[in-house]
Amino acid sequence: MFVTERLGDSVASQEPAGEAPVGEAAVEASKSASSSGPGPVLEVGETGEFATGETDEDGEKYEVTSRMSVKVVSADYVTAEQADRSNEPENGQYVKLTLTLKNVGAAPAEIMTYGRMEWEDTDTAAQDASTRDGAGDGRSLDRAYEPGQSVTGHLILDVGDEGGTVSYNGSEDPNADGPVFSVNLPE
Repeated sequence: MFVTERLGDSVASQEPAGEAPVGEAAVEASKSASSSGPGPVLEVGETGEFATGETDEDGEKYEVTSRMSVKVVSADYVTAEQADRSNEPENGQYVKLTLTLKNVGAAPAEIMTYGRMEWEDTDTAAQDASTRDGAGDGRSLDRAYEPGQSVTGHLILDVGDEGGTVSYNGSEDPNADGPVFSVNLPE
């Protein structure tokens, strides 16, 4: 089973000065890390990367197998009608988050966002932001990606208010320490 792992600065910061892993060495070093650090926190227009991997059949041993890039194309607040929804948002506000995901690694990767997207702000603890028809009328981001494949699509998320942070928590790494990637939403 393919799952995702966050690549943050935690692996590099544990190495002695001048010996931080780079490129493939960083992926190799993260295979043996006891936990995954939080992934990139992105603004609209920015691109970041995260690792994907799989666990053994017991769900305990996690191994990095590939890498994905994520570009935040846009984040637009929309009404229920604009989101093609018959119901008003339960949490307060719909946001249409458009992302480009690309497999930049050497092995297949699977991304599943439904039930793994959370929103929070300084006043509200993390809460599920997924909606049943998360992609609306656009291309679905939830799929298997072969090396080099990419998709630009959007998620319709139900967030508490404008602003805050939306995070993808799609890692099944038993020692993960933070989201795979996060997006700061505009206010």
